[in-house]
Amino acid sequence: MLQIIHGNKASAELTRILNRAISETSEIEQQTKGILAAVRAEGDAAVKRYTERFDKVAITDFEVTQSEFDAAFADIDEQLVAALEAAKANIEAYHRLQLQEGYAIQDEEKMLKQIVSPIERAGVYVPGGKAAYPSTVLMNVVPAKIAGVADITMVTPPDANGNIQSSLLVAAKLAGVTRVLKMGGAQSIAALAYGTETVVKVDKIVGPGNAYVAMAKNLVSGVVGIDMIAGPSEVVVLADETATPAYIVADLMAQAEHDEMASGIVITTSEKIAKEVARLAPEMVAAQPRRDIITAAFKDYGAIIVVDTMEAGIALVNTIAPEHLEIFTADALDIYPQIRHAGAIFLGAYTPESVGDYYAGTNHTLPTNATARFSSPLNVNDFQKKTSVVYYSREALAAARPHIELIADAEGLYAHRDAVSIRFEEEDSLLCTK
Repeated sequence: MLQIIHGNKASAELTRILNRAISETSEIEQQTKGILAAVRAEGDAAVKRYTERFDKVAITDFEVTQSEFDAAFADIDEQLVAALEAAKANIEAYHRLQLQEGYAIQDEEKMLKQIVSPIERAGVYVPGGKAAYPSTVLMNVVPAKIAGVADITMVTPPDANGNIQSSLLVAAKLAGVTRVLKMGGAQSIAALAYGTETVVKVDKIVGPGNAYVAMAKNLVSGVVGIDMIAGPSEVVVLADETATPAYIVADLMAQAEHDEMASGIVITTSEKIAKEVARLAPEMVAAQPRRDIITAAFKDYGAIIVVDTMEAGIALVNTIAPEHLEIFTADALDIYPQIRHAGAIFLGAYTPESVGDYYAGTNHTLPTNATARFSSPLNVNDFQKKTSVVYYSREALAAARPHIELIADAEGLYAHRDAVSIRFEEEDSLLCTK
């Protein structure tokens, strides 16, 4: 089920696994372009048509009503509400420290200033239908609220009866969503990006989704902002001989149950740990309700890589740049500073990635497909923008004038030079007459 790999074979196998998201996308792209164009042209009518085609339900009114919110709170277990409230508090505490303020550099003659302000409208996509991810609601909405976003529209696919699962509605209300709309897929991304009779155009779209949602976000990027293009989920476990094999398998399964393309990789210096993980995996998977999905993910995109040294293991981790990294070693606190590329790092035997997914307060919207090499988890700054302010007095411009004119001439942009010199024509003419 989980193949043990040694030495040179690791490189080829990792390349195959890391390329799993690079598949034939032309058909998805063409279909998505058609959906975007239809929604842009027809508005709500197209969204309703695609909702009926893909979600198998006819929706007459997209917006969730207050009575539906009330029913969700009556339906949901009070202990789950308490758990969501506790998770929200942790997320707020962690993300509030990310708030940025502006700054100014000034003297009597000039001022340079940066203003930091929130975007006005955000759209949050939350997967729905058969599944329900209230944690995703909190992770995407809470940072936006802390940033000061005034208008947050959440979209999520309805079930076959035209309803949204109670846990999603409760999480949305707790997080402070402005409205929830019963729509999903590429058609909802189009509605958020272009606006319809019902949907007010947003400034930025965040949140994970399937291949069509990801493609739609990619295609509307530039019309609106987006957070990232999320690929299949992934976890890497870096382990030494002190690790507990059953914990490793449990954490690999936690990622693999997302979907068949999820990846779980163990990198270890211990042949004994590798063999025990491989032995335990089949029996532990067999006890899981989503065992078919986990089995497929392990078979196609799982691996146990045995390395000679921990340094070699760390180098592999930095090459993979995983979404989630768990460090199960005796010296995890010494190792994690050597990790340059990872979306989120979890230390020690009692920090499974589930803690980060649901409760600790760090964000679980993370960069995948090695994009942790250049991008970050979703954060408050994703919902803020910066504006520059410049003021120069006549004296300050006069002092800077020679430098500006030289640079403008070097670039061949003579009107840029003249935009400065025109302000001193009277002074120049007086100098010429002397």
